[in-house]
Amino acid sequence: MTQMTLPRGTTARRKTARSLADRQTKPATRLGLGLLTWVIVLVFFFPVFWMVLTGFKTEQTANTTTPHFIFHPTFSEFASVWSGTPGTAGLRGFLEHSVLISVGSTLIVMLLALPAAYALSLRPVRKWRDVLFFFISTKMLPVVGAIIPLFIIARDLNLLDTQRLLVILYTAMNLPIAVWMLRSFLLEVPVSIIEAARVDGAKLHQQLRSIIIPLISPGLAAACLICFIFAWNEFFLAVNLTTSNGATVPIYLVGFVQPEGQFLAHLSAAATVACLPVLIAGWAAQDKLVRGLSMGAVK
Repeated sequence: MTQMTLPRGTTARRKTARSLADRQTKPATRLGLGLLTWVIVLVFFFPVFWMVLTGFKTEQTANTTTPHFIFHPTFSEFASVWSGTPGTAGLRGFLEHSVLISVGSTLIVMLLALPAAYALSLRPVRKWRDVLFFFISTKMLPVVGAIIPLFIIARDLNLLDTQRLLVILYTAMNLPIAVWMLRSFLLEVPVSIIEAARVDGAKLHQQLRSIIIPLISPGLAAACLICFIFAWNEFFLAVNLTTSNGATVPIYLVGFVQPEGQFLAHLSAAATVACLPVLIAGWAAQDKLVRGLSMGAVK
């Protein structure tokens, strides 16, 4: 069989027609994808919007069966959440506990994770794969299986209901994640730069301070923010090992979930205030966070 060959002009015309059709369909496709994206974003964002909106309502308006989009906003629930009501504690003390515990555990995690990640990436130790697997295997144990031994150890060491206990536990909880993340970021550092610094006589601490940390600063910001969020949102350990002196914001929030009725306006105002530190931290580090997460995704 002989293969028919089309004239060059016919082929060129077909390519031109195809390109014109693609140009006509691409704007419609982009518009459809854009609208779909906005719909998905609004669907996921609406509960957060409704929570913030409910925080500015009174309990009577918030507990009606008919949703109210138009109402007279009030800050009374935010004021009662912050300072407390007669017979109940305010959010201020719980917020201070959460900030101290989350920030303290995150700083300790970074101080421990950076040398460990350096030893597992730029200067790998022997059997580094086994070490990495050991780090990540600690996340495979259900926390409910360790709560009784942790309770007994904390009781014997007089650490129950203390902020120090949660700092130690949150450090152990977030350290494997931070080591794995920082190792992936350190693998992106060009070895030639470090070797040149060694030739110039730079010590290890000088290499870390002047070369490595500035290069992986987006990754450090991403790891810090993720560890901070995990520590801020942790509930199971806090509710079982603390009561008042070390209680965090999640413990305060569940106090308003009652079987006889929900305090929707008060709970929404408290949840809005509880979300603000994480939102502020994410907004402050958003440029480094996006770059850092994309760096880690390569590996």
